[in-house]
Amino acid sequence: MTTALATDLNRIIQNHAPHVFDMLSRLGRELYYPKGILTQSAEAKQKARRHNATIGIAREKGRAMHLGCVMRQFAGTDPDEALPYAPSFGLPELREKWREHLLSTNPSLAGRPMSLPVVTSGVTHGLSIASDLFVDPGDTVLVPDKVWGNYMMVFRVRRDARIVGYPLLDEGRKGLNLSGFAEVVKAESACQKLVVVLNFPNNPTGYSPTAAEAQALCKELIAAADRGCRVVAICDDAYFGLFYDPEVFRESVFTLLAGRHPALLAVKLDGATKEDFAWGLRVAFVTFSSTGGGPVHDALEKKAAGCIRGTISNCSHASQRIVLRAMNDPAYEREKREKLEVLQARAEKVKRTLADPRFASVWTPYPFNSGYFMCLRLRALNAEAYRIRLLEERGIGVIATAPTDVRVAFSCVEEEEIPDLFEEMYRCAMEMMAAPAQGISIPDSAFEE
Repeated sequence: MTTALATDLNRIIQNHAPHVFDMLSRLGRELYYPKGILTQSAEAKQKARRHNATIGIAREKGRAMHLGCVMRQFAGTDPDEALPYAPSFGLPELREKWREHLLSTNPSLAGRPMSLPVVTSGVTHGLSIASDLFVDPGDTVLVPDKVWGNYMMVFRVRRDARIVGYPLLDEGRKGLNLSGFAEVVKAESACQKLVVVLNFPNNPTGYSPTAAEAQALCKELIAAADRGCRVVAICDDAYFGLFYDPEVFRESVFTLLAGRHPALLAVKLDGATKEDFAWGLRVAFVTFSSTGGGPVHDALEKKAAGCIRGTISNCSHASQRIVLRAMNDPAYEREKREKLEVLQARAEKVKRTLADPRFASVWTPYPFNSGYFMCLRLRALNAEAYRIRLLEERGIGVIATAPTDVRVAFSCVEEEEIPDLFEEMYRCAMEMMAAPAQGISIPDSAFEE
């Protein structure tokens, strides 16, 4: 049964962006941000000058009650800046700071309609929120065929979506398969709603589009909206900013979709997890862009916060505070550039190493220009058998992402160790190709879809 609060939010979306209302899942229409304890506590925080007996924490001597052994882990931090609950939307100062960051790194967003980012517990959590808001059982979700396997858990297992792959790479052209993408979008946009996941830099391949490729992708989605399909474009930008080649489009494709069509909703997922090398802090963001503007964005923010309230309640206050302090630190930008230079040097070392013509007999590298990873297409080996042999006989770990493909995370290999890594991988492959009878039978379940 839809509550009055959800009805109010739905009415706002219907009035300002009817196409966006039609994109909402059944759960999305039911979600709202409660006005009970949370709202009353917020009011009391502002006005209860004598005694505030509202929120469910303990206080002592004017501060959050705490254990010394806990606060000793937060040297120089006040207990009130680490221990109390954060709002379900996230810390207001951090949300504003991240919006400034988005505008700084994506200058094309200037003047575009965009919500205030809502804090999520990592990008996966943001994907889950977007899935809850917009995906019903049977809805079609397009994902790249070079895919991060957790999309299946988020969209298919949790929401019972129909997953359709689109070809990511045109290996002959060493870039995106734009014609393949257009073909799949055109075929699938005959339905009333289409959810499309755009993952750049791509996991597992480490490929990001050029400016021309990004424009072409977005042109197809806008054309689908023109044909009457309601398009939810989810931009998984987890590795945003980790770009190594000059031809890479330096902004998110979100900038090319934001506010472009009434029947197209752009959703951006990003965060400190990868951009700031703070994986376990679990601080990320979900941001919306609709032609409906402020009222619609405010309603979507409340629905997202309601989704958070009804699952994890709120994201870690301490983690948010750490990220906010880091972003306000004068050394923040310089230190990020230094780490980017380290990763760029590794990526360039990988390319120089793989240029050795000997390697062509055992694998072909997929194009890569960004992120943490690159992938190899094996010529005559089963990827899982190869992975196991590398691990057990050479102590080398890689990920088998498909029967023919392995993913190499150069992000966690020192630059000087890269030649040895690929040399050992080459030797192992040559040994296996020379003695194919020693291969093993691999069950289908070995590969995460």
